[in-house]
Amino acid sequence: MTSDNKTADTDEKIFIGKGEQTAWLALALANRHGLVTGATGTGKTVSLQVMAEGFARAGVPVFAADIKGDLSGISEVGEAKDFILKRAGEMGLNFQPDQFSTVFWDVFGEQGHPVRATVTEMGPLLLSRMLDLNDVQEGVLNVAFRVADENGLTLIDMKDLRSLLDAIAPAGGRKGPDAEEDPYAEIRKAAQSFGNVSKATIGTIQRQLLVLENQGGTKFFGEPALLLKDFMKTDSDGRGMVNILVADKLMQSPRLYATFLLWMLSELFEELPEAGDLPKPKLVFFFDEAHLLFNDAPKALLDKIEQVVRLIRSKGVGVYFVTQNPIDVPDKVLAQLGNRVQHALRAFTPRDQKSVNAAAQTFRPNPKLDTARVIMELGKGEALVSFLEGGGTPTMVERVMIRPPTARIGPITLEERKAIMNKSPVKGKYDTAVDAESAYEMLQKRVAGTAAPADAANGGGGGGILGQIGSIVGTIFGTNVRRGRLSTGQVIARDVTRSVTNKVVGGIVADLGKSVGGSLGSSVGRALVRGALGGLLRR
Repeated sequence: MTSDNKTADTDEKIFIGKGEQTAWLALALANRHGLVTGATGTGKTVSLQVMAEGFARAGVPVFAADIKGDLSGISEVGEAKDFILKRAGEMGLNFQPDQFSTVFWDVFGEQGHPVRATVTEMGPLLLSRMLDLNDVQEGVLNVAFRVADENGLTLIDMKDLRSLLDAIAPAGGRKGPDAEEDPYAEIRKAAQSFGNVSKATIGTIQRQLLVLENQGGTKFFGEPALLLKDFMKTDSDGRGMVNILVADKLMQSPRLYATFLLWMLSELFEELPEAGDLPKPKLVFFFDEAHLLFNDAPKALLDKIEQVVRLIRSKGVGVYFVTQNPIDVPDKVLAQLGNRVQHALRAFTPRDQKSVNAAAQTFRPNPKLDTARVIMELGKGEALVSFLEGGGTPTMVERVMIRPPTARIGPITLEERKAIMNKSPVKGKYDTAVDAESAYEMLQKRVAGTAAPADAANGGGGGGILGQIGSIVGTIFGTNVRRGRLSTGQVIARDVTRSVTNKVVGGIVADLGKSVGGSLGSSVGRALVRGALGGLLRR
């Protein structure tokens, strides 16, 4: 064991703790994901901080949700308190205080840089989850997105989606020769061609949008939208930037919190190229209060989560779930989490005892340990640890004392936070919202009679730029064929890897972007990937 904090971690592994054996987390296997569990107050946040510090030292950017504000201390120099010095000495460490370059993010833009996404980027599946829609309502929302794609109506913020839903709702009022001309007639007809779209269903979705708006969703949807490459940076010393999502207020809207983080994972999956096995991850993502992601999630969403977690490893991203109990995580996802840190669990009821036994069974047994008994005996700062080794197999479970963090333990002050934000590398980039012309403005022009019909504006056939390109890609991949038995072309297209699809679509979008630009240009790729690729994967 070395005697220096900075050299305790090596270029190949991170020193996490020490018991009878030293617990090392191999960087080359860190993208095989992980799990940090334990009851409240047992040290999960400190373990998370120790891991984040290790990754940052190794030059790996980190993104972590900070539920209680305790993780913010990683940005300030640690304090050599007696209990820290004692624990460091027991492990052979010469404690040296440290701090890490940190960027704060906040969906509400209050304690960090604003985080925004467009409605188009979120897509109908995740938005339905966020709004808690049933199958019928989700179907209508899919119709709305399809109509928007085919008519070149860019969906950026909440008012865009509201105005689109109003436009596809069945028209009321007078009919016959005295009726006023309906500016949305073509849009309504297009929507009804995909199936029955009732005013009652539209009304329910609008009410759910109001609930989301009241929870702060209005601030989340808009531009400038977050560029995920801003998470994946190193500082001037070559250390990974630590990105902290301020989530104390966001946790008051748990569905928004969970869906936002799932959206981030999905975006990383879509945007990053295949990387294979790397010496260290490109990014490590810590998902605190992970049970919120899975609570009441429909099967389609659980399948998507399992798919993203399973496949994002090859993009060089490691995902670490932090929750109270392993049984909070579905078995399919749990099976993907190879690196485990288990803090104490308490068993006051028969159900608690069952949870302890289930947690013990997730580890590779150690004949020297009664894992189920030890889980209930662990003190604060102690944990049962099993990390992947050489061949990707888990080590036998070991009881270890987690090493002390080198940065501050606990929250920073408001003044310290402001000072960090003033020196932030993304200062000014996201701080001011931009309201570009999008679906709301386009539909208002229709009402005012200043907008030409879609067919006339685009040469008479195809429903706008997105519709024309969607038709081309749909022909290539067979997604514009009526559902039923798949053609040979569709079967082949469905089995084509996502990376190849992205290259095809990316080439089209790159050429188009030069002439379109702006919000519409940025949404074309989303529409194509969601339409062509989404259609393939759902079959």
